[in-house]
Amino acid sequence: MKIVSTIARYLLGTTFFVFGLNGFLHFIPIPPPEGPGGQFLGALFVSGELSLIMGLQLVAGAMLLVNRYVPLALVAIGPVIVNILLFHVFMDLGGLPLAAVVAALWVVAVIGVRDAFVGIFAARRT
Repeated sequence: MKIVSTIARYLLGTTFFVFGLNGFLHFIPIPPPEGPGGQFLGALFVSGELSLIMGLQLVAGAMLLVNRYVPLALVAIGPVIVNILLFHVFMDLGGLPLAAVVAALWVVAVIGVRDAFVGIFAARRT
């Protein structure tokens, strides 16, 4: 399981590093979605929140790739993954398969460092 978790961590780190970097350098052409998805991304862009999200993805991806502060990186990108999943479920079904793969990679990576999360899942501390 350690090898699978390491591979998942590298794939997740590469994905978030590349797409985070793409948010600033635009080297991968991504057509803007239409309808509510386009309006949602437009609001994120105009408010400046999209830059913050891309920066978070870039930093978390780098942390996963260099194997430093992995639990922190996984906690930081967890809500981003949830938002990506919800975006694709409710606004743009085209990217749902990739979003599901990313979510599955995140789960496998979390299982690999589950010892770091043992304290937050304790029912009561005595």
